[in-house]
Amino acid sequence: MIQLNYRDAKPIYEQVKDGFRRLIVQGVMEVDEKLPSVREMASSLAINPNTIQRAYRELEQEGYLYAVAGRGSFVAGVPEEDSARRKELFAAFDAAVEELLYLRVGEEEICQRVAQVHQKMMGKGEKAKE
Repeated sequence: MIQLNYRDAKPIYEQVKDGFRRLIVQGVMEVDEKLPSVREMASSLAINPNTIQRAYRELEQEGYLYAVAGRGSFVAGVPEEDSARRKELFAAFDAAVEELLYLRVGEEEICQRVAQVHQKMMGKGEKAKE
């Protein structure tokens, strides 16, 4: 489900957040689906439960999850507008495109790559809904 890279400079809780966010956006996890408990998730990933709790809390603040007291956390879906996340992703995208252009990768190749990623995502969304 979620894989962690302990050599990555990105904090573990952010990797957990990104993993769940990706599953929700791709439609792998459906609205109102129950997430594993904090303890279950921490045990399966062999990390501190506080790390999972922080990831769940931040995903809830971003609108991807909602919590029900005594029952756990559930998928809320993709927030209508996550402008902070969009800005963050576009900044990373812009930096990657700038570096690719510096490395003399052509505009056409970059556009083709975006189209390939889009096509791949559309395929994953179809498979997830079946």
